[in-house]
Amino acid sequence: MLTGFAAFFFRNEKMIRSLAFVSSIIVLVISSLGLIFFRGTKWVEHQSAWMSTLGSSLSLRLDGMGQMLCLLTAIAFSLIFLSGWESLYRYKKANNFFALMLLSQAGLMGVFLSMDALLFYFFWELALIPVYFLCSQWGGERRISVTFKFFIYTFVGSLLMLVGILYVAAHTPDRSFSIDSFYKAKLSFKEQSWLFWLFFIAFAVKMPIFPFHTWQPDTYEQAPTPVTMVLSGVMVKMGIMGLIRWLLPLFPLAADNWATLVSTLCVIGIIYASLIAIKQDDLKRLVAYSSIAHIGLMCLAVFSHNTIGMQGVMIQMFNHGINIIGLWILIEMIEKKFGTRKMSELGGLAQKNPSMAIFFVLIALANIALPLTNAFVGEFMMFNGIFGADVYNGNYTVLGLIKLNANYFSMIYTVGAGLGIILAAVYTLNMIRKVFYGEASARISDGRDIKRYERLALVMIVILILGMGIYPQSALNVTNDVTDSILKISDLGHQLKK
Repeated sequence: MLTGFAAFFFRNEKMIRSLAFVSSIIVLVISSLGLIFFRGTKWVEHQSAWMSTLGSSLSLRLDGMGQMLCLLTAIAFSLIFLSGWESLYRYKKANNFFALMLLSQAGLMGVFLSMDALLFYFFWELALIPVYFLCSQWGGERRISVTFKFFIYTFVGSLLMLVGILYVAAHTPDRSFSIDSFYKAKLSFKEQSWLFWLFFIAFAVKMPIFPFHTWQPDTYEQAPTPVTMVLSGVMVKMGIMGLIRWLLPLFPLAADNWATLVSTLCVIGIIYASLIAIKQDDLKRLVAYSSIAHIGLMCLAVFSHNTIGMQGVMIQMFNHGINIIGLWILIEMIEKKFGTRKMSELGGLAQKNPSMAIFFVLIALANIALPLTNAFVGEFMMFNGIFGADVYNGNYTVLGLIKLNANYFSMIYTVGAGLGIILAAVYTLNMIRKVFYGEASARISDGRDIKRYERLALVMIVILILGMGIYPQSALNVTNDVTDSILKISDLGHQLKK
């Protein structure tokens, strides 16, 4: 945050570029050290006075989920600054651009570490506001209208959550905003039911999932690509983390009650977004819709309420962020080199840029969970969790003949999510074919191979993809304790597999 404020006062574009990159590397080193030295229940905690009269404190804790998400944030910003080494500092008012990016990083870190509801809300907004200015000042031709829609969606969701936070705080034993006090709040089933939706809508907009997703494709398309990387690689994880850390433990009865409806929305979103992605010609919009489908699967697994599904979500949050940032880096490279993102105007790219083709194929196949890549581990665990879920409530009779209970719902949701995986393979392989193979387009006649700093960023991504795919146990060890803790606090301990 300090470097973010300091960046506003720099006027030398190359110096501010170096400052931002060094700052991101320092954050990456600190995040890595936290992951190495603090594991399991040995968490880093800090608590000091902030707004004592309101019952709020500066309470931060680096638990297993926070470790993974802070590491993802640190890696993401380092990769963004590295891959844009020769282009970002050329932005108009580059000092403001880098300053807002660094403030956004500080907000994201705060969201993942906050253990006080009011502090959580403060960082939630801090992460949003810089992104609004980044999109509105450096976005595409339709940036004003698109950014306004994005702001309205997220701001309304945030206000709903603030109302819920204030109500829960008034029902805690000590009238405080501490997360431990929130977990002990005395709330009836009726209160939990409507409070659940105040929080859920805020998180659903941020992820986003169907039908709260309509702001996303346009925003991803119009935002500067570095900002799109932040939105899709890291910021969407704020919503998923909110479900896990805040929604389920605060409203366990309501979460059980609404699990069927939310899961149905997730499956609809997975299939809908995948079908729309197949019809896209613009690479940015295709990846945007694919992200909706991937996030829908994570949300579905969160509501499976069991250990394997929850751990799958936690590891997949990290893996999805790495993969999607890799795709955005390559799409930005394609647009800069050839002046277009339309697949119909590209083709035969592998003939001129073989290295780019290799990186693109590896990262794209990882994004659809090819075995031995990082996403395969997370998706396999999530599907196991969804199939083994027994939280879906209600018995429904179809045409007076078929009675659907929890087991049927689990199978239906697993099949629906599996259909999304099949459709993902369709649009991903089609994208690879149209862009890199076939007859060479006239646009790529002057194509150049990728630069050294771009190659370094992509090599780092491929190492993470293969490393997490071949040996995921290290990440699972980090998230194991926090997974069990969340499920127990959520009054779902009977779901644990021992």
